[in-house]
Amino acid sequence: MTKKSYCSRLFKAIALGLVLSTTGVGGAYAADMSHGANNFYKSDSVTVQKVTFKNQYQMNVAGHLYLPKGMDKNQQHAAIIVGHPMGAVKEQSADLYATKMAEQGFVTLSIDLSFWGDSEGQPRNAVSPDLYSETFSAAVDYLGTRPFINREQIGSIGICGSGSFAISAAKIDPRLKAIATISMYDMGSANRNALNHSLSLEQRKEIITDAAQQRYVEFLGGARKYTSGTVHEINENSHPIEREFYDFYRTPRGEFTPKGSSPLLTTHPTLTSNVKFMNFYPFNDIETISPRALLFITGDQAHSKEFSEDAYKRAAEPKELYYVPGAGHVDLYDRVDQIPFGKLNDFFTKNLK
Repeated sequence: MTKKSYCSRLFKAIALGLVLSTTGVGGAYAADMSHGANNFYKSDSVTVQKVTFKNQYQMNVAGHLYLPKGMDKNQQHAAIIVGHPMGAVKEQSADLYATKMAEQGFVTLSIDLSFWGDSEGQPRNAVSPDLYSETFSAAVDYLGTRPFINREQIGSIGICGSGSFAISAAKIDPRLKAIATISMYDMGSANRNALNHSLSLEQRKEIITDAAQQRYVEFLGGARKYTSGTVHEINENSHPIEREFYDFYRTPRGEFTPKGSSPLLTTHPTLTSNVKFMNFYPFNDIETISPRALLFITGDQAHSKEFSEDAYKRAAEPKELYYVPGAGHVDLYDRVDQIPFGKLNDFFTKNLK
């Protein structure tokens, strides 16, 4: 394989967003406990209910609201919003985090970003960084108007791409009092530059041109095109990062197909909208979030750790960059023996006062 063709294949798999992945075939499965993975964990100590609320643009946002059993609804409590990996749905990783944090006494709300899962937005799988960030603010609207929530004690957890959306929201929404990110991807940089800035400007312009030309096709009624996402099969030539995501999204460990979604499409954003990430700069002005606290959690073996390190470098105090020893990127989606829930509990207990 030539260097040019290898870079092209690797870019399609990674730079356009290998993380833009959701579901495989067959719906929800029993948890796969190998290596501590437990994406579909259920708890007897919390209750969960489906909720729907409007964002600022009158689009329905879907979520799962978790309450600790025995919680006194006559008192006000701290709450945490949990956003799923880019292209995933709340049932993948976000529900797990929401459940575990509710076990520790927080009210939690896992959300589907607009255009994904049970949330509204057409066309499905569209990329809109602004509306993704708006989903976090809409979740604050919802939680802050519940009588049992203290609206001065609302924080967020953003997993993978949602880490960059939560930061983008927090820059203009001071109601988010503490922000933690897990295995964060800066979806802007990932698409502009690829990992380790391996994408050339020439390659970037080619991608933009292809997407722009496809707009003509779709405007005239032609078939919609989709891009990136987790591969549907792997072989001996598959890149390690392809294998890492495949192991979660394409196996019973994490695959989940939302009702009404096609397994062949729900892993992939639309080609014409994905280039909107090129204009997304979530870490610009990140220092303005201060004095609200930021916690960046990444595996010390994660291919994505460059994004958490970049955000930490730019952010103002109080901030912390926490490395999970031996953990990769996807490990922190669902491997409960590696996810530092105690660290998250301490962070939110301290900063949601």
